[in-house]
Amino acid sequence: MDKFSNLEVKKVFDTYPNNVRIKMMFLRQLVLDTAKEIEEIKSIEETLKWGEPSYLTKIGSTIRIDWKKSKPDQYAMYFHCKTKLIDTFKEIYKDKFNFEGNRAIVFKIEDKVPVKELKHCVSLSLSYHNIKYLPMLGV
Repeated sequence: MDKFSNLEVKKVFDTYPNNVRIKMMFLRQLVLDTAKEIEEIKSIEETLKWGEPSYLTKIGSTIRIDWKKSKPDQYAMYFHCKTKLIDTFKEIYKDKFNFEGNRAIVFKIEDKVPVKELKHCVSLSLSYHNIKYLPMLGV
C-alpha cells in the first residue's frame, strides 16, 4: 500500500466507515499501481478536488473517487464528463459496470470489482490527452 503523499487526502480516507475505507483504499491503490505501469507517466499527483480524493497526471484526465453518506451502499470512480471516457467505457464494458450518466462508474459495497477491466478504464483516463483523438481512444 502506497503511503499518502497528501495528508488532506488521508484525512478524507480516515472519515470513511471501515467497510468503505477498505473499498476506497483498493480503488486508490489500483489507480496508483496503474499509473506506475504506464511508461509515459513520470508522476501522479494525489490531491483533493471538490473535497474528493483525486489523481492527476500531465498526460491524463483527472480521476476522482468518493463515497457519499447520502448513498451509503455505494461508492464511485468519477471521470471528467466532457471527455469520451465514459462513452467508451459503456461501449466496451456495458455488462461489467454500472454507470452514472457520463461521469462515473458506480460500485455497490458488496460488488466484486472487475479489476482487469477497471485497470483498463483507469489507464485510458490517466493517458487521455495522448489518445483522445483516436477512434474509441485506441481500444
